[in-house]
Amino acid sequence: MNLPYVVAALYKFADFPDYKEFQPKLLTCCKKHKVYGTLLLAEEGINGTIAGPREGIDAVMLLIRTHPAFKEGLEYKESFASQQPFLRTKIRLKKEIVTLGIPGISPVKTVGEYVEPEDWNNLIQQDDVVLIDCRNDYEYEIGTFKGATNPNTETFREFPDYIKKNFTPEKHKKIATFCTGGIRCEKSTSLLKEMGFEEVYHLKGGILKYLETVPQETSLWKGECFVFDNRVAVTHGVEEGQYDQCYGCRYPVSDEQKQHPHYKEGVHCHRCYDKRSADQHRIAETRHRQVQIAKEKGIKHLGR
Repeated sequence: MNLPYVVAALYKFADFPDYKEFQPKLLTCCKKHKVYGTLLLAEEGINGTIAGPREGIDAVMLLIRTHPAFKEGLEYKESFASQQPFLRTKIRLKKEIVTLGIPGISPVKTVGEYVEPEDWNNLIQQDDVVLIDCRNDYEYEIGTFKGATNPNTETFREFPDYIKKNFTPEKHKKIATFCTGGIRCEKSTSLLKEMGFEEVYHLKGGILKYLETVPQETSLWKGECFVFDNRVAVTHGVEEGQYDQCYGCRYPVSDEQKQHPHYKEGVHCHRCYDKRSADQHRIAETRHRQVQIAKEKGIKHLGR
């Protein structure tokens, strides 16, 4: 089945001093070609996911690749969606394209060893390899690699403290890390190298590339992979998964979790029920009613 929307995930750590000047060019190109999603620009590179028609994605990628920083080595993956997974276009200027919060940590300077998806299974099944999931707790919850350690982090900023408290270069000789698209684990291995860990590996292209490349019959991936768009999660072959998304916290919600007494469609789930105010719940309820009315009338809700 040919799906109409191309979803492009991309990133590269690079010297990008003119990122502020590049922003308006990129935004204009995206809007002209009806490409939606978010791209982050910083002095250390580019990162994000966008979606649109084939010709639109091709036009935006052509512009990006004309910049000297991204002519070569851009990490790029495509998947497909039945509906536009993003609501708007955002080209944001940031201090970091993935926020670790420690100055000087840069994969441009030092980074771990890249492992191709085809070689990943052999590496992580070795007894002396510590396998660490660099993603956050809600991402780990719906799917991860067999034998992976969960850092129990809510944000990537917590990852350095997790490493300091649980691992030492003297005891843990081989560490392998992975994340959704490859960018967080690239920065994590840069951090680990700076902390004195010598034999450090990460999955090239991340989970998405692994799910695209490795056949399900030989895969060591269990569950689904959370993605930061309206598809919510994907499975082997990078096909759309079965999870929905909670409007309140944007976390994935399974059919089983929808049976929880604190789940209310379009308002909150068991994770965010106690974390949001009564006013926030009321606003969400009003918005959800408006969405439903628009749907019944066959018109597009402007807030969607």
